[in-house]
Amino acid sequence: MAQTQPVTAVIVGGGHRAIIYGDYSLKHPDELKIVGIADPMAERRQMAMARYGFPPENCFASAQELAARPKFADAVINGTMDHQHYETSLPLLRRGYDMLLEKPFAVSEAEMKALIRAVKENGCRVMVCHVLRYTPFYREIKRRILSGELGEIINIQMAEHVSYHHLSTSYVRGKWANSDRCKTSMLLAKSCHDIDIMMWLMGDVKPRTVSSVGGIFQFRPENAPKGAGTRCLVDCPLVDTCRYSAKKLYFEHPNRWECYVWSELEHLENATDEDRWNSLLRSPYGRCIYQCDNNVVDHQSVLVNFENGATGTHNMIGGSARSARPIHVIGTKGELEGVFEDEVITVRKIAAEEESGFVTETVDLSAAGAEGHGGGDDALTADFVRYVSTGEQSISCTAIENSIAGHLTVFHADQSRENGGIPVACDFSAY
Repeated sequence: MAQTQPVTAVIVGGGHRAIIYGDYSLKHPDELKIVGIADPMAERRQMAMARYGFPPENCFASAQELAARPKFADAVINGTMDHQHYETSLPLLRRGYDMLLEKPFAVSEAEMKALIRAVKENGCRVMVCHVLRYTPFYREIKRRILSGELGEIINIQMAEHVSYHHLSTSYVRGKWANSDRCKTSMLLAKSCHDIDIMMWLMGDVKPRTVSSVGGIFQFRPENAPKGAGTRCLVDCPLVDTCRYSAKKLYFEHPNRWECYVWSELEHLENATDEDRWNSLLRSPYGRCIYQCDNNVVDHQSVLVNFENGATGTHNMIGGSARSARPIHVIGTKGELEGVFEDEVITVRKIAAEEESGFVTETVDLSAAGAEGHGGGDDALTADFVRYVSTGEQSISCTAIENSIAGHLTVFHADQSRENGGIPVACDFSAY
């Protein structure tokens, strides 16, 4: 039976993503109510308390401190960093909290197995934040496949073109640049969304083998322009001409990736140009893009062989002018293709009676779009509320057991890449 009161939730890790999900409660207070926060930063605890209106006794410095108190909410929204998901989720699952868990939900297969086991042992309902499943674009693709109009899927071709400013900010200068610190690969941190979509579109058909190659193409010390300094605003004569200049990317465009670049200024109500300039003088985002400590790949190709003989490819290419996620699905009766950012899908069905040999349909989804991952953020949060309330899974539901295939594929792809591209067999017997 559906509950009549709003689902109550505690935010764990009060960063950008968790607040986006938490703000669903401000728009739909009858569905979701935020009643606490666990975060080591006092400023974030104060901000959340003022934003959502819960008492000081519901503020905690850590997930472990929250877990030490008897359960007082239905669920947790876990928006901590990737490598913290395991250590913060486990004690809260054992306390019996349902959970909305940011992707990737684990950074290794061992962590994944342990979390899956904890979910089963404690009867928790856990959803992973694969928001792309909830966008009108991918929902329409899934609907078309389920209708049978494309026939059996032969091949799925996917790509993610990561823009030069996103790549440089997040994966060269930023939080996900060095796997020794962030504990994730580029494919896991950035493209687990895309690999999840591939697995979702294939339905019950599991991958048999995965192979992958990739590396660092651009951002190496030997590729630095002649005369380049070590910090853009300190000692570099190319600060006004380099396309990756911190001055050009961040200071002149302060709203671009502001939640990352200006994180040390988030306690200031109105940061000034002087604040931002001084921040770039010392922060990681002011370093020369070619002389950072990045070790994650900037391009990678993945080939998946499914158990029924179908194949799938995903190409992650960093440094493009425009961010884009193109997709092409080919079946025995027809095909479809489109680019996520364009919000248009072209469907072609085999028609032997036509002169061209096919009929074409164009589906414009732009009217259905919205802010936040193409409308996915709010739709995912709404589905989580329904899942916690009723236990029913929608067609898009990213219940943690539905996310295993995508994560395992990424783990195996990185294993293959590290070993020269040799195929790695997928084994689901442990799940």
